[in-house]
Amino acid sequence: MAEPQMTVTIVTPDGTSYDNEQASMFVAKTTNGEIGILPNHVPLIAALEIDEVRVKSGQDGEDEIAVNGGFVEFSNNVATIVADSAEQQSDIDVTRAENARTRAQQAIDHAHQEHDANELRRAEVALRRAINRINVASHNQNR
Repeated sequence: MAEPQMTVTIVTPDGTSYDNEQASMFVAKTTNGEIGILPNHVPLIAALEIDEVRVKSGQDGEDEIAVNGGFVEFSNNVATIVADSAEQQSDIDVTRAENARTRAQQAIDHAHQEHDANELRRAEVALRRAINRINVASHNQNR
């Protein structure tokens, strides 16, 4: 008997950035902790953190996507992730992400010097996004 499957789609303001109709599981980090969803899971809506989403399909296939916030909705074996931005592991430009990390760290230093709480919050989010992209891309190099 065939293993139950589900569809996982990631949508950003730029359009669909990921679509897999043969997924057997996905894992994402929500604001309440990490969740793993299998086919036939109860309906769910959850806010997402800046982190990776892992989608398993088949025996050995696993896709990693750097997702920058948003939410996930799951029902009827369809998971739809609406994210601020998302990049598949193979699409991440590590040099660009490392440059973004450097700029964010400089902005954090500047915000501390100026005692600018708004700039500090923006820079911290930029830093988390850059680190997330670097981490997801580095998983590809370790395989």
